[in-house]
Amino acid sequence: MAEYILAIDQGTTGTTALLMDQKLKKVAEASIDFKQHFPKPGWVEHDPEDIWKTTVATVKKVTSKIQKKKILAIGITNQRETLCFWDKKTNKSFSRAIVWQDRRTADFCEDLKKSGTEKLFQEKTGLLLDPYFSGTKAAWALQNWSQLKTALGQGRLAAGTIDSFLIARITGGEVHATEPSNASRTLCFDIRQKRWDDELCTHLGVSKTIWPEVRNSVGEFGRTKGFPGLPDGIPITGVLGDQQSALLGQACIEPGMAKCTYGTGAFLLVNTGSQPYFSDHRLLTTVAWALPSGEYTYALEGSAFVAGAAVQWLRDGLGFFKNAAEVESLAKKVLSSDGVVFVPALTGMGAPFWDPTATGMFTGLTRGTTRAHFARAVLEGIAFQNTDILRAMQMDMKKPLRSLNVDGGASANNLLMQFQADVLGVSLKRPKYLETTSLGAVFAAGLGIGLWSSLQDVEKTWKQDKEFIPKFTPAEREESLERWKVAVKRVLAK
Repeated sequence: MAEYILAIDQGTTGTTALLMDQKLKKVAEASIDFKQHFPKPGWVEHDPEDIWKTTVATVKKVTSKIQKKKILAIGITNQRETLCFWDKKTNKSFSRAIVWQDRRTADFCEDLKKSGTEKLFQEKTGLLLDPYFSGTKAAWALQNWSQLKTALGQGRLAAGTIDSFLIARITGGEVHATEPSNASRTLCFDIRQKRWDDELCTHLGVSKTIWPEVRNSVGEFGRTKGFPGLPDGIPITGVLGDQQSALLGQACIEPGMAKCTYGTGAFLLVNTGSQPYFSDHRLLTTVAWALPSGEYTYALEGSAFVAGAAVQWLRDGLGFFKNAAEVESLAKKVLSSDGVVFVPALTGMGAPFWDPTATGMFTGLTRGTTRAHFARAVLEGIAFQNTDILRAMQMDMKKPLRSLNVDGGASANNLLMQFQADVLGVSLKRPKYLETTSLGAVFAAGLGIGLWSSLQDVEKTWKQDKEFIPKFTPAEREESLERWKVAVKRVLAK
């Protein structure tokens, strides 16, 4: 009789529950969105109770037709950096969560940079001083929300990323824990010493007592207790932040194996093995996962702010087509962009340039330029910016990429994937199952209960849909990249 793994994928706009059997056959999947709160310009908040309600509701949907005692384990993956605060005694939220997109601590980050502490933070955490990360959110909340100050003084304040909040709720308040892929996004965790750091917490003005216990990513975190609709005693055996979960879901288990998730933006991680590489190109160093042995695997990470969003802009802003999938057929009407280059800096530029003031640009326009050229240039621009990030990763590691596995909505675009392979000079592999974030949580939970005995066993279960092999000659590749470099210089010079 079939047995199951339940994955909870808690994302920025909604929660997904996925039920798979032990042969990785999808049994059921359900997603529910929740409300986004924008109290002030640049502020983004979530109600943790909404997150919990959608978690309960999606789990109820996917388990409604099975014997729930057949659920072997639960895996959790989550939006990273978003910070929750709750009562250790009652398990109730003290406030809204401050979301990773929130920019309210920008001035605080600038003050820390001026004080000369960014190098210290980067050396210990692998991160840059930016409102993106959880630590400055915690500092701001402790300074501005009186209920948190009171709870801290009474020893009742628990804080943590979404995984910690879900673990607390699923276990009936018995466990306050996280794991290194999430802890490494807080600015308070020393990724080499593998512990919360007193010096970093002091610089931020955050009490170390609020943070959860850090356990290995794979292994038991606790068991269900009072979870609506589920029996008590189901173990949580795997937890990962979403991008690290996608890295595992893509079976990127060896150093030099990378993944790119093509969503609204593009999120790129490369496995660097047991050694953390600290970037000379303003990429992020992060923990990929920690196995039951306690051994850490590290990764380099870079993000592009705009990927699929550029196609959405062609659709909604310029009215080029009604369905985003139509961009490929439009772009195929021409054999090349005919010299047109698009820099997709529609919301600034991310890694490795980090210019929040940059704006988008088309170059190389002539009277012969058509909508098809625009469409093709947009797809190529997405690939070009990813190539910059991936080349920076190679320089930081001083070794080539072994492979690039792709996922996310835009990875279904064959024209984009082929051009990405061409300008990168590395074969791309697209899996049959594109929801690799959820799959990573399944893999982590399965490893945690011994369904797979090793990462190599996980790799054997990964199934390829299509491989894209580079077709450009080295000269063609460099010629294309040179046009891109010229366009980027114009954007950054503005």
